[in-house]
Amino acid sequence: MNTAPLFQPFHSDKLKLDNRVVMAPMTRGFSPGNVPGDDVAEYYRRRAAGGVGLIVTEGTGIDHPASISGASIPVFHGEEALAGWKKVVDAVHAEGGKIAPQLWHVGMARKVGDEPNVQAQPVGPSGLNLKGEKVGEPLTESEIADLIQAYAQAASDAKKIGFDAIELHGAHGYLIDQFLWEGTNQRTDRYGGDLAGRATFAVEVVRACRAAVGEDYPIIFRYSQWKMYDYTARLAQTPEELEQLLGLLVDAGVDIFHASTRRFWEPEFEGSELNLAGWTQKLTGKPTISVGSVGLQAEFTPGANQVEETDPTAHLDELIHKLEQNEFDLIAIGRALLSDPEWPNKIRDQRSNDIQMFSREALETLV
Repeated sequence: MNTAPLFQPFHSDKLKLDNRVVMAPMTRGFSPGNVPGDDVAEYYRRRAAGGVGLIVTEGTGIDHPASISGASIPVFHGEEALAGWKKVVDAVHAEGGKIAPQLWHVGMARKVGDEPNVQAQPVGPSGLNLKGEKVGEPLTESEIADLIQAYAQAASDAKKIGFDAIELHGAHGYLIDQFLWEGTNQRTDRYGGDLAGRATFAVEVVRACRAAVGEDYPIIFRYSQWKMYDYTARLAQTPEELEQLLGLLVDAGVDIFHASTRRFWEPEFEGSELNLAGWTQKLTGKPTISVGSVGLQAEFTPGANQVEETDPTAHLDELIHKLEQNEFDLIAIGRALLSDPEWPNKIRDQRSNDIQMFSREALETLV
């Protein structure tokens, strides 16, 4: 198989990468006290050495009491945590890699009493969880302003300690996505209403981050149609609705879109073979990252007791074809990189038989 398109350099006006392989953000939970340690730095270093062009870190919490859910999820604020992330940056750069932190707030996906701040209440646009149940009060405009500032401060800190870009997590039913989605945003002020109104929070977050990092620093925005509790959910029912949403984000300052899908080969809208990243590129003209089950033959079930049915080259021919057609610019690899940090180099060198197959045990260790 000719894998050369996967290893062509990528050049945009703000970001240059050695190839088209991105490490997808994956929550790992190996940061005791919410501080990434030397083992986390080594974990990311190995992926850079293994040939990943751009690493997007696991989600890391902005400076808000309810931003994360878990005592071992990393945060992106405070002297100790930022020093830990600086070690990660330095380790990746030493291998010639590029890296972006994924800036995250889980919003109403957090449960009452979750660590690390057990007293903090989950927050969201309307106080609704992802099932549409009311479990809290809507955020006030003052509280929203504080959250926007927390994103901006994280973006500023990322640039200061040497990250090559930032990614804003606007997908999967977390805080930014909760504002975007009508199922969790029933506000009647300027942060709610129609699609443009529901996009106001995301737009203001992007604008604040842009002001914090300047015009030449890359901002990646990750979004999805599906939510954790609803794989059929859609922000946009039509290409026209999607164009409206994405246009607002482009105007606010997004440089690259990371369009999250569960299977990259599936078309997004009827009448076209384009996937979500393909439509995003077509509608905005911006570079896009696609993602979804590269190297996996069957859907992964976290509770399953068996080795996942994997094939390191699964769907690779479809991926190469889409890259050759310039449907999207970059492809994010997730679980295949957990079990084998050298997946890119082995694919490039036609050594797929040497690739370590993914199994659920890979989720339980940081290697």
